[in-house]
Amino acid sequence: MAPQMFKTSGNAARIAENVARVRQRMAEAARRSGRKPDAVRLIAVTKYVGVPEIEALLEAGCFDIGENRPQVLWDKAHELAGRPVRWHMIGHLQRNKARRTLPLVALIHSGDSMRLMETLDRLACEAGRTTQVLLEVNISGDATKHGFAPDEIEPLLPRLGQLRGLRIQGLMAMSRWGGTQDEARADFANLRKLRDRLARSCPPTISLDELSMGMSGDFEVAIEEGATMVRIGMALYEGLQL
Repeated sequence: MAPQMFKTSGNAARIAENVARVRQRMAEAARRSGRKPDAVRLIAVTKYVGVPEIEALLEAGCFDIGENRPQVLWDKAHELAGRPVRWHMIGHLQRNKARRTLPLVALIHSGDSMRLMETLDRLACEAGRTTQVLLEVNISGDATKHGFAPDEIEPLLPRLGQLRGLRIQGLMAMSRWGGTQDEARADFANLRKLRDRLARSCPPTISLDELSMGMSGDFEVAIEEGATMVRIGMALYEGLQL
């Protein structure tokens, strides 16, 4: 199914309303988990919308923008050059697209293999920069998903800790496809428990403070289970004219 692009007229006000509604739901979920609302960051996913909708998100105070596809991120970053966007690469990043992506992004959520991490490290060192990365974990064991297996990460921590061009900030995961809210909760709880276990043996160069988990259909459950970032797309565009 081809991605739909939303028409621009009259959508800015609706996007602002949706952003406010999502932030309220986030705040309530954070309070239920005993945390302050500002403990969770909204990453606005713009996979199916264009530059005008991103401009509306910026006007609504959403500066963390997530893209799934590197080429689309490149194009949008070019069109929005000079605007206060913090770009997040949240989809699979092929190694041959890493060089062009690195200078544009504030955070790569999808560090999904050792080969990719080593490529990112080499490119970051060559450019004299430090790249912020999350380790993507295939927490549900879905064979169609990218990411480290949960039991694969701990033996790799010494190698990961030697990647001087990267700053590993935490973990990212998606709940299982087509799962229930209870199954999503179990996946998110398992990611949090994995983080807590890994933190006990982490090299000092690795931080696992961030948990990027939860999307439009399950972000409240993710927050209740410890998410510090939620990646939300369609909930921000409800009611827009197609």
